[in-house]
Amino acid sequence: MNVLRNRPHILPTCAAAVTVVLWASAFVSIRSAGDAYSPGALALGRLASGSVALGVIWAVRREGLPPRAAWRGILLSGLLWFGFYMVVLNWGEQQVDAGTAALVVNVGPLLIALLGARLLGDPMPPRLLAGMAVSFAGAVTVGLSMSGGGGASLLGVALCLLAAVAYASGVVAQKPALGRASALQVTTFGCLVGAVACLPFAGQLVHQAAHAPASATLNMVYLGVFPTALAFTTWAYALARTTASRMGATTYAVPALVVLMSWLALGEVPGVLTLAGGVLCLAGVAVSRSRARAGRTTRVAAGEPRPEKVS
Repeated sequence: MNVLRNRPHILPTCAAAVTVVLWASAFVSIRSAGDAYSPGALALGRLASGSVALGVIWAVRREGLPPRAAWRGILLSGLLWFGFYMVVLNWGEQQVDAGTAALVVNVGPLLIALLGARLLGDPMPPRLLAGMAVSFAGAVTVGLSMSGGGGASLLGVALCLLAAVAYASGVVAQKPALGRASALQVTTFGCLVGAVACLPFAGQLVHQAAHAPASATLNMVYLGVFPTALAFTTWAYALARTTASRMGATTYAVPALVVLMSWLALGEVPGVLTLAGGVLCLAGVAVSRSRARAGRTTRVAAGEPRPEKVS
């Protein structure tokens, strides 16, 4: 009975977990594919692969076109998040070391919380704020421990900051669209908008694909099918069922998972400071997603009447 009662919360949580794991895995693939593809070409190849995968699923499910009211959010999120963000992030990661990039881009969830509260009326409960503070401290710790010491350029930091702003703006723009269209519709057409916006890089993509090693091209396709098509859809599903601020805080688990994946897949043994930062990231996410319901649950179990909701 408890499982059935909690199902509305379990499914979005599982969807968010899938998103975080796949976005963390993108770290390794971007680093590999980025050696053979320029930022714009990599973004276009990734978005084109994602659009094909999403288009097939959309056609099979026969979901139709999104309603007119959803198109403003789809266009904005497609241009800002799927298009501009991916190009700028790829460029920024070529200018700075991974630690600095992770540190700067993790300003994004804080911007999502601020924009969500200002534009969407998202609540800012103390648990969310405390969890974000803990996770941000963990992200800073991970970033500093992974930094190459002087490997950061002013251009790279500026590009990563632009990526964080585009990411936050895209999430806040996407949230209202999810109230009018399905997660698959919003993701499919947002990805398609991003791919169209990146078409000026088509010449670079064709030229570089002809000379790139198969591993780099496969990583690019992987980025499109899994961290884009699948992960952005599970993200949209979860975002439709919670606030933008809470979903943004969830992405603070990405640095911790990147550390773990680099350890397992690449043999990069993390230092004590990096591990401590990863633990802080995960602890902060746990706090931000927790709900203060223990007292209420105890009262209901004891037979006390539930208080009426005041809206």
